[in-house]
Amino acid sequence: MTVAPTAKPKKFKLTAQQGSAVDALGSDAADFGLGGGSRSGKTFLLCYAVATRALRVPNSRHAILRFRQNAIIKAIVRDTFPKMMGLCYPGVYSEKNLNKTDWFYKLPNGSEIWFGGLDDKDRVENILGNEYATIYFNECSQIPWQSVKLALTRLAQVCPGLALKSYYDFNPPSKRHWTYKYFVEKKSPDTNKPLITPMSVGFMFMNPLDNQENLDAKYLQRLAEMPEKERKRFFLGQFSDEDNDSLWNDEILDATRCTGSVGDECPDMVRLTVNVDPSGCESDDEDSRSDEIGITVTGLGTDGKGYLLEDLSGKYGPSTWSKIVGDAFQRHKADCVVGESNYGGAMVKHTIEAGNIGGENIPVKLVHATRGKVVRAAPIATLYERGRIRHYGYYPEIEEQMCSFYPDGYKGMKSPDRADSAIWGFTELFPGLTRDDAHQEWRPPKVQTLSNKATDFGNRSGTPGLPNRGRPS
Repeated sequence: MTVAPTAKPKKFKLTAQQGSAVDALGSDAADFGLGGGSRSGKTFLLCYAVATRALRVPNSRHAILRFRQNAIIKAIVRDTFPKMMGLCYPGVYSEKNLNKTDWFYKLPNGSEIWFGGLDDKDRVENILGNEYATIYFNECSQIPWQSVKLALTRLAQVCPGLALKSYYDFNPPSKRHWTYKYFVEKKSPDTNKPLITPMSVGFMFMNPLDNQENLDAKYLQRLAEMPEKERKRFFLGQFSDEDNDSLWNDEILDATRCTGSVGDECPDMVRLTVNVDPSGCESDDEDSRSDEIGITVTGLGTDGKGYLLEDLSGKYGPSTWSKIVGDAFQRHKADCVVGESNYGGAMVKHTIEAGNIGGENIPVKLVHATRGKVVRAAPIATLYERGRIRHYGYYPEIEEQMCSFYPDGYKGMKSPDRADSAIWGFTELFPGLTRDDAHQEWRPPKVQTLSNKATDFGNRSGTPGLPNRGRPS
């Protein structure tokens, strides 16, 4: 027997493509993915689908998951979900029904929608202690396939009249990513063999132009004018082919990724750094032209490998980013903060001291960029190729910037603040790359005029040799 909805959705305007997506989400496909460009309405529609299912059947339980807990709280819990509820189900949402300890929302009919990150073992155990009728994976380009498989073991709550469903959304990454294999090629990401029941997996493209009546024309123009790689992903919503010329590529990053799953756990760290690449932001509300503050956490594991552990970057004013750095330093029990001194000299150290209680006790190591970005990045990229550096989870913004480094320069759409921050951290953790002689730029030897007299031969000074170039450790 089908239970009638406890709340009727308000009629709100959908574009033609969004209407088609709503119909498709109600199909018989057990797994359904929405992939495409930025601001096409994917997250809104899937939050709507989850809420509709939760309101349809009382006392049902549903989950919206992302790789990073702080990201889902900021993007979904504080933004998209309450906005969607206010528009689609006015009068139903009340923040007092949001449990901020375990992070779930309880609807009037007793159904619950849980929000969680898959980046912490204890948090995952808490979330996966329940069974769910719906699981929605948000920003799948960031979520390891192993984490998806683990979460799907809890898609098991029996609710009369409600079939089990899993939803997915993503901006298309590389064709090597599991989302391409699963939704486009209809192959198992584990075996690379065709799915046994391909009809149970549905997929639909949604792009900004499909939502243009709800977007500013200048925003669409900005997407259309991006460099080709970013334009294909965020404007056209296309999966990218492999680029073999860049210092990093998706194959290298995926091959060295640490998923945190059984047999691939992140080791203990023997040294930890919080890294800051400052920009010119004076306040938190700087416009889109301002660079970001690159803030990352890197560590050297007991296995001798470097690990990227957290990306806290964003557009912050000094008082905000100094607090973020101080909190990360305390939370990770880091050894020091590494900050670039080119912008503002000792500004990084002074800002951290002023923005944190006991900030004067946070050790800050200032580094100075004496070489170009690509020259600094190249030896770190070599460590990735050797399997000496790993990413704990997915960092799409950093990885996008890394894949925009080429031997002849950086070709990304904006300053690589996030990647620069991580590069500074790994340079600190692998000091063999930063010897003084490695900082020297090579210059050709001076042309010498030699005497024709045989007796002068012994007095000639030897031709200067090449500087001793630093080698990756």
